[in-house]
Amino acid sequence: MDDREFTHISDKGVRMVEVGEKLIVKRTAVAKGKICLRKETIDLIKEAKIKKGNVITTAQIAAINAVKSTHHLIPLCHPLKITGVDVDFNFENENIEVEVSVRSTGKTGVEMEALTGVSVALLTIWDMVKSVEKDKEGQYPSTKIYDIMVVKKEKE
Repeated sequence: MDDREFTHISDKGVRMVEVGEKLIVKRTAVAKGKICLRKETIDLIKEAKIKKGNVITTAQIAAINAVKSTHHLIPLCHPLKITGVDVDFNFENENIEVEVSVRSTGKTGVEMEALTGVSVALLTIWDMVKSVEKDKEGQYPSTKIYDIMVVKKEKE
């Protein structure tokens, strides 16, 4: 083992890392991920024919809410002052890629917020299309969420 310290563990147990002495700076993180769907499902989304409603608008709202709620979901994340969130979609043949960009002015990064936004947007898409994605046995043989990653992290 090297001499790196475990920042979230103390002799009293788990703790939230102290960031009080850090400078407030502008921070940005971008994350993305994909959901694999049947081509017919993607066509229904594009044509706004999913019975649950507008999939893309709902996924955007879900992503923004998730970004703002990350500190409630990830135990040791700090609550952050989010200054902006963008949620974009790229339609491919049998995939939808979601990209979430999060901006903040604060003392810690926003990559967990971006990852949470992407994850919840993808889960929301799945939830809204599950009735047309499942097979005759009620299973999802081709539906999957994958490639969730941070693609950029910056501070100024």
